[in-house]
Amino acid sequence: MDSARIAPADSAGEGTGGRRVHAVVLPPGRRLFEALAAALDGTGPAVCPLSPDLPAPALRTLLDALAPHAVHTADGLHARPGGVAAAADTAVLIATSGSTGTPKIVELSAAALRHSAAAALARIGAKPGDRWLCCLPTSHIAGVQVLVRSLVAGTEPVILPRFDTTAFDAALASGRPPHTALVPTQLRRLVDAGTDLAKVGAIVLGGAPASPALLAQARERGARIHTTYGMSETCGGCVYDGVPLDGVRVEVGADGRIRLAGPVLFTGYRLRGDLTAAARDGDWYLTPDLGALEPDGRLRVRGRADDVINTGGEKVVAGEVAALLSRHPSVRDVVVVGRPDAEWGERVTAVVVPAGAPPTLGELRAFVRAAMPAYAAPRELQLVEAIPLLPSGKPDRQALRRPNL
Repeated sequence: MDSARIAPADSAGEGTGGRRVHAVVLPPGRRLFEALAAALDGTGPAVCPLSPDLPAPALRTLLDALAPHAVHTADGLHARPGGVAAAADTAVLIATSGSTGTPKIVELSAAALRHSAAAALARIGAKPGDRWLCCLPTSHIAGVQVLVRSLVAGTEPVILPRFDTTAFDAALASGRPPHTALVPTQLRRLVDAGTDLAKVGAIVLGGAPASPALLAQARERGARIHTTYGMSETCGGCVYDGVPLDGVRVEVGADGRIRLAGPVLFTGYRLRGDLTAAARDGDWYLTPDLGALEPDGRLRVRGRADDVINTGGEKVVAGEVAALLSRHPSVRDVVVVGRPDAEWGERVTAVVVPAGAPPTLGELRAFVRAAMPAYAAPRELQLVEAIPLLPSGKPDRQALRRPNL
C-alpha cells in the first residue's frame, strides 16, 4: 500500500485532537478499497471519496466545503493548505446534495459503518466467506457500504469500475454467487438483458422506489431482493423490507416525517454545526421523508417532504401518486413532480416511461382517481425513453420539474 496514503490518524490535529482528512479522487478499485480499509482500522486518515469524473468547477466546490489536508488522485498525493481536522472517530465523509446549492458533507464514524455492515450481513443471512459485487459509485454511501460489508465479512470485493450488464454477468460466472447492491435502473437493465438473477446472492435494492412490476419480474428470474430505505446520514440502508436493522429505531413524528435513531447515525455535517442541530432532535435524526407505520409495524415511505405538490390549495404527496401509477400495466417507470402552473400554483405532472403502448393522460387520471382524491390525479403527462438520473441512481428531480424535459 502507498505509504503516502497512510498518514497516522492522530497527526491531523495541529493540537485539535482530530483526524486528518483526505479527499480520495479515484475510480472504484483496489486503491480506493485500501484507503477505505486504512480509514476504518485507524492506520490512515479519514477519507472522502469523490468521483474523478466530476467537472473541475464542481470538484473545486466540493473541496472548498470539505477542507481536506490532502487530495489523493491517480497521479499521487497532493497537500492542500487550510485543511481542517475531522472528529477523532470519523472514518468516512460523504458529500451529499451536491446537485443543488452548497453541498453537505456527512461525517461517519468507523463504529457506525461497521454496525451498519454487520447488521446488514445478518439480515440477509450472509455466510462466512460470502463475497460482494460492487457496481455502484463509490463516491456515494451505497457503494462505500458494499466495500465496508466486504471488510467486515473478511472478503475481497469484486469491483466493477462502471456498471455494465456484460461485465456483471461475467462476474457472476466466477465462483460462489456474490451479494450485490443495486438501484432500480440497474435491476431493470439486468432483467432486460436476461441475466440469470438466481446466480446472485442477495440483492440490496435502494436509492429510489422500485415498481411492483419490476420486483415481480426480477423475482421470477430468481432474484432474492431486499428493498431498503436509508441515506448517507444513516450509513445507507437502515430499514430492510420495512423493518429496521438491529439497533435501529424508527418512528413517525406528528408532522409525518420519518425519524431514525441508533448506532448507524452520522456524527454531523462537516463544519456545519447549524445544519447538524437542525437535523437532530436528541437521539433522533429528522429525515426529509414522509412515512407511515403499517399495522404490522413496517415502515412505508410516502415520499419526500419537499416533494409535496401544492395544487389549487390541496397538498399531494408526489411519491404516493408515483407508487400508485407504477402499478398501471402501461407504466414501466414513473416519477411524479410539481411543475409551475399559472392557475393551480403547481400542476401534478407524471413523467412516464411506457411499457408497450403508451398510456394516455385520461387513462392515468382515471386510474389515480379510483384510489385517491381527484386533485391528486396528474394534469400533465410527459412520455420519455428513460428517467433522468443523478450519479447516485436517484431521479434528477430538478431536471424533471423543468417543462419540455
